[in-house]
Amino acid sequence: MSIPEGYMQDAQGRLVPRENVKPQDLLEDELVRSLHAKAGLIAQDLASFKKEGFSEVAALQEILHEQYQARVGGAKGNITLSSYDGHLRVSVCMGENISFGPELQVAKSLLDELFERWTDGANANLKTIVMEAFDVGKEGKLSATKILGLRRHNVSDPEWKRAMDAIADSIRIDSTKAYLRLHVRETPAQQWQILPLDLAKA
Repeated sequence: MSIPEGYMQDAQGRLVPRENVKPQDLLEDELVRSLHAKAGLIAQDLASFKKEGFSEVAALQEILHEQYQARVGGAKGNITLSSYDGHLRVSVCMGENISFGPELQVAKSLLDELFERWTDGANANLKTIVMEAFDVGKEGKLSATKILGLRRHNVSDPEWKRAMDAIADSIRIDSTKAYLRLHVRETPAQQWQILPLDLAKA
């Protein structure tokens, strides 16, 4: 829908003569549009930088591959590159989007039976950890980190091990996404600090 000259469209889709719009609303509209225009350009630059970064890292990997006749990179394509002085670092990380299949409910049932059988009060803390792991968050989703974290507990009970096997079998890798991360530090002895390219973290 084209807006006739001298009019503005409000949030309900109505055309309002510009002269009838409050001055403060005009200023607010102008500011919001100006910031969005600038942010749009920055977003394009970031997208171009990300694409260029992946391309440059891939090119270096190809050069090293030709030199050493071997595939360069860590597990699942992860790779970290550093400046010669050790102050700068670039990492390409592959992040996986994990979901769980129906085996997860089997694991939950096994754990429920296990806790009914256990009477030792020392297991109360572990029960709390397990129940929290299976609790959905605000978005109605299970926490993959908490679910997978259960497998780190060393419990000798065979039923526990069966439940952990069911969790392992339930894991589904829905998608894999590549991330480009830049870190800096002033001296090699200091902790790495991520270079924020996110408005919320800047």
